[in-house]
Formats: sequence, structure tokens, C-alpha cells
Amino acid sequence: MTKTLTTGAAALPLNTILAGDCIEEMRRLPEASIDLIFADPPYNLQLRGDLHRPDNSLVDAVNDAWDQFTGFEAYDAFTRAWLTEARRLLKPNGAIWVIGSYHNIFRLGAELQTQGFWILNDVVWRKSNPMPNFRGKRLTNAHETLIWASRAEGARYTFNYEALKSLNEGIQMRSDWVLPICTGHERLKGADGQKAHPTQKPEALLHRVLVGTTNPGDVVLDPFFGTGTTGAVAKMLGRDWIGIEREAAYREVAEARLDRVRRYDRDTLAVSASKRTEPRVPFGQLVERGLLRPGEMLRSMNGKIAKIRADGTLVADDVTGSIHQVGAHLEGAPSCNGWTYWSVRREGRDLPIDVLRQQIRAEMRDT
Repeated sequence: MTKTLTTGAAALPLNTILAGDCIEEMRRLPEASIDLIFADPPYNLQLRGDLHRPDNSLVDAVNDAWDQFTGFEAYDAFTRAWLTEARRLLKPNGAIWVIGSYHNIFRLGAELQTQGFWILNDVVWRKSNPMPNFRGKRLTNAHETLIWASRAEGARYTFNYEALKSLNEGIQMRSDWVLPICTGHERLKGADGQKAHPTQKPEALLHRVLVGTTNPGDVVLDPFFGTGTTGAVAKMLGRDWIGIEREAAYREVAEARLDRVRRYDRDTLAVSASKRTEPRVPFGQLVERGLLRPGEMLRSMNGKIAKIRADGTLVADDVTGSIHQVGAHLEGAPSCNGWTYWSVRREGRDLPIDVLRQQIRAEMRDT
């Protein structure tokens, strides 16, 4: 379903494939309107002749007109132009992902830095099933590189740390991703049975990018839309998307693909939230709200006791301070998480004070 979002004086054509040159179409979009850009630009492969397998069969390499430039100067001018528009379109807290091979990723990275983007990570996508090097003159090209960058140094950006950790069986997500290339049922074919696009990206790659660095309802732009992997995954994950594609054949395949995609339900789209993103609730707010009363006693698991004062500090033995400071003093420790250390007696049982903090956070999220 196509919808528009009014941004200033211009309307944002959400969930639409724009037909035309990416730079011209980007110039028509309103400034500071995009949450995330995923860009898979031409690689400028500089192929010299056909490539054959050992059995003399022809390799289906990238030799389309859209990947041909007269030289590095022309490619750099193209990169400069579309990245200029990309930075204009990003919201202040927006971010960009670009993907490339050794042919172009270093030129992309240099231009990102020249324009003021701030590189957050470079990610190595290690292909579990890469194409061999048939000529045997170089190492097998078994990876591509993604660069993740915020709009500027110090700018805020979305990072769903806990969600990526959950995807990785509870272990912090690393910057080397082992994922297969697009094959089998996922590989889109044309009417002639051949690949619909030579560099179609796997949905697994975009799933990880979008779950990790966007939220439901965000607007994702792909200026090199191809057969629509970014749009398909965005639609499934409840993100709005905009694609730009100049090749009619790719647009036709992408439109048919997107018609088949169904969005996940709201509960399915929820991801694990990072504690860093939770609203800050000072301990004193529990006292102000009457969830705790001045003069009440807090208890630790090992029987230490402290009294609540009207200003939200505690007093125990010969020390006065925050819930963290007093807990650390009583334990003789350099630090203490007072939220998990202290409990209050309620209805005959000890209730962790963090439960009361979560009550206030839930109210803040609902407003």
C-alpha cells in the first residue's frame, strides 16, 4: 500500500519505487526526511573481457551499462553527487549503510568522511558460499564490506544493541557477519530463467541491518533499489520504504516481489530494548510519587538496612548518600547497583525497588 507523509511543504512518497536517475530523484525529496539509507551503488568492477569457468562455461558477471564508468574520476564525481543528496535527506539522527567490494568501498569510505559523515563501523560480510576465483591468479573474493555511518560526529543514531545480541544467541554482535549469498528459492529469475539481477542481496543481510539500526515506522531509502530486497525486508518489518531504480526491468521484478510480501504483526515486530534507551528515573522520583515514603526502611538481600530520607537519599550507620553510594559503603565495595541491591517490604514480602522504577517507566512509555 502506498501512502504519503507530508514533510514541510513536500510530500514523501512512502512505499513507492521512483523511476529515474537516483540523484535527480533524491533532489526531489524533502530535506531531513529519512531515518536510514541503505545504498548498494554500482561497484565499478572494471572488467576486462569475459570470465570463464574451468569447463569453459561463461560466468554471469556484472557487465551492465549501469556499472560502467569512464574512469575513477567519473565514478568519484557520481559518488560525491549522490552522497551529497543522501546527507541532505537524512534526519539529524539518521544514518547510512553503504556496501561494496574492493573495487569501490575505499573510495566510498573516503567520500563519506570528506562530506562529514561519521563512520561507526565497517562490517565484513563473509560469504559462506562465495564464487571461486576461476583464473587462479588471486585470492577468492569471499567477502564484501559494509560501512555504517551517522550523519555527523557526535550525532545520535538508532542502535538496537540488545536486539542484535538476541539474534546472535545472547552474544554481542561482532563486525564480521557470516551469511550466504543469494541463491536457491530466494534468487529471483526473469522470464528467460536467468538471474533477474546480478548482485541481488540476501534478505538475511537486510534483516540484520534493519532490525539493528531502525525501528518500526522509520523511513528507509534505497537509492539503488534493484529487485527490491531493502523494500521487501522493510515491509515485513513494519518500516516504510522508498526505492529509486532507473532500470524498468528491475522495477517490474521488484513490484511483483513486493506485492507478495506481508508485514509481520505488531507483537512480532517488537525487539529487545537496550537498557540505555529506557527513560531515566531518579530514585527521588519514587519518593515524590509516594511509591516510597520518607522514613521507610530498605533492606538488602544480606540483611543490611537503610532509612529513606525526604530528599531521596538514604542513611545507614554513619553514612548518607544515594542508593548506590550507601549500598557500596555497607558492602565495602567500590560500586553498587542500588536498584538491584535494595528491596522494600510490601504485603509481607520483599519487593525490589527496581519494580517500582519499572512502573514509572511503563507510564512514561504509554504517554
